[in-house]
Amino acid sequence: MSARVNGIHHVTSGVSGAQEDIDFFTKAVGQRMIKQTVLFDGEKPIYHLYYANKHAQVGSVMTCFPFRQAGLSGRKGTGQIQTTCYSVPVGSLKFWTGHFEKHKVKHGAVHERFGQKRLGFSHPAGLEFDLVEDAHDKTEGWTTDEISADVAVRGFHSVVMSVRDTEEQERFFVDGLGFTKQGHSGPFIRFAINEGGAQKTIDLHHEPDRKQGSWTFAQGLVHHIAFAVPTEKEQTVVKAHLEGLGYTDVSEIKDRNYFHSIYCRSPGGILCEIATCDIGFAIDEPMEHLGEKMLLPPWFEPRRAEIVAPLEPIKVPRHAGAH
Repeated sequence: MSARVNGIHHVTSGVSGAQEDIDFFTKAVGQRMIKQTVLFDGEKPIYHLYYANKHAQVGSVMTCFPFRQAGLSGRKGTGQIQTTCYSVPVGSLKFWTGHFEKHKVKHGAVHERFGQKRLGFSHPAGLEFDLVEDAHDKTEGWTTDEISADVAVRGFHSVVMSVRDTEEQERFFVDGLGFTKQGHSGPFIRFAINEGGAQKTIDLHHEPDRKQGSWTFAQGLVHHIAFAVPTEKEQTVVKAHLEGLGYTDVSEIKDRNYFHSIYCRSPGGILCEIATCDIGFAIDEPMEHLGEKMLLPPWFEPRRAEIVAPLEPIKVPRHAGAH
């Protein structure tokens, strides 16, 4: 049986300052800034910043809400995405260790899990990341003056979810979304979408004695992961299937301008989104100029001055949207 989703679509996190976040992803991680917009939910204007690989592909898109101005904070714990993992070429971790040291990015030592070398590093807001060497991922990375194509980040490899109990979270992924259980590495359990590999992998980290973390928007916490489906047709099928299994809190379809989304809180606590791939990020600006201007969805445009005025001034690095 094939999975009901095609892979990771995007990951969405809370960060602190907007400029700090832009500098981290465009300079330290070497991602392309592909969108400046705002959070569509809630009352306060909050930036929504998007970063991705060379072709702004689904499976590489990190989106961030800078919450420093709003003062939103939370607690790390289980029921959250613990680590977001990027795919990089085999043999590139030596480069990345030196690159992180140059940019004063906190990082660990190279280690191995599930037979792949990885390097952990941290966002200034406290988000945790890994670079994972993957010989099979041929996705094209974004390049910068410091990061060449032979070492560049390709896209996501996987995410690590911390859960107190694995059984019901496993049921959600296997019975609900059609994942396949692949095996264990210590307290980590791997699940794959279809053939597995980069952008098609989830690891559960079993932490039975760790306290539950916050589910709210907050600085330094991943808010949700989105899985990809082609269109609303497949999205509606997933929604009906999950509701038929008893996951009756699946949201209605929400228009996110660049994709349409539904959301469901999984049993382990992690919020999972199902997002479509049929709209894309070039709907409101040319592909070669992604991320250069503040863009609002049509329904917010009449309130542009009111929405933009309180936001932190930012400077997008030259060529960040068109390298």
